[in-house]
Amino acid sequence: MSRLAALLALVCALPLAAEPLTYPRHSSGADPEAYVVELLRQALARSGGDYQLQPSPRPMPQSRAEQSLEQNDGAVQLMWSMTTRAREDVLLPIRIPLYKGLIGWRVPLVRREDKDWLAQVRSLDDLRPMRFGQRADWPDTRILRDNGLQVITSQSYESLFRMLGAGRFDLFPREVVVAWSEQAQAAREGLALEVDEHIVIHYPTAFYFFTSRARADLAGTIERGLEAMIADGSFEALFQQHHGATLERARLDTRRVIELENLDLPAQTPFRRPELWYRPNAPR
Repeated sequence: MSRLAALLALVCALPLAAEPLTYPRHSSGADPEAYVVELLRQALARSGGDYQLQPSPRPMPQSRAEQSLEQNDGAVQLMWSMTTRAREDVLLPIRIPLYKGLIGWRVPLVRREDKDWLAQVRSLDDLRPMRFGQRADWPDTRILRDNGLQVITSQSYESLFRMLGAGRFDLFPREVVVAWSEQAQAAREGLALEVDEHIVIHYPTAFYFFTSRARADLAGTIERGLEAMIADGSFEALFQQHHGATLERARLDTRRVIELENLDLPAQTPFRRPELWYRPNAPR
């Protein structure tokens, strides 16, 4: 065998390097969405995708990640976020709600001295005099404002907790799956915040993986893996592993539900697939 033939045989025998798959780093601290990363890892494994998952070198806000994917500039290859009509117009959504709709079930963080402040809230009108905190580029900001609520915004996720503690606004509605971990982190930073026990704010929405429209191959790989996990029950098992105890603690069935409209919800949202959604038996 010639040297060239031997070299070619050696190269062909080497395993192909996994394609780097970069996602936006959430913050300078620990990623609070370890569940989503693990879900992505398992979905890729189920579909046979050979990728090396890695966060972006620096924290990246949603607006910058969306711009990167729209331009397909390679800074990130996917992101996860709440869906909007505008986002689905420029990116490729994988329409399987990663949190089974729980992103739209919000329990407010409040200052400790105000922990019973919301006990008498019965309707959306009761919330209109209050000031809500949100990050400027989150879709929730528009939803709250579309429902006639006052919103104070920040460009920084971390600063919102300090702003609440300082009285810059009155409540910070958080996803039920992260509210208690965020309250605990705030306490470690010396902030006296509590998760309200009286109400839950709800609006229909979904939280998806998104890729560039130029990466239909990647979107298809992820979708096949997620569908396989739904079919064999491993999606639900992972969901319960990460969020089951928190859902019991939230006691959504004892809270007053304040319903909001989501005027920015795409028509293609898969509500006709009940297996994709968590349905708490909460009082209305």
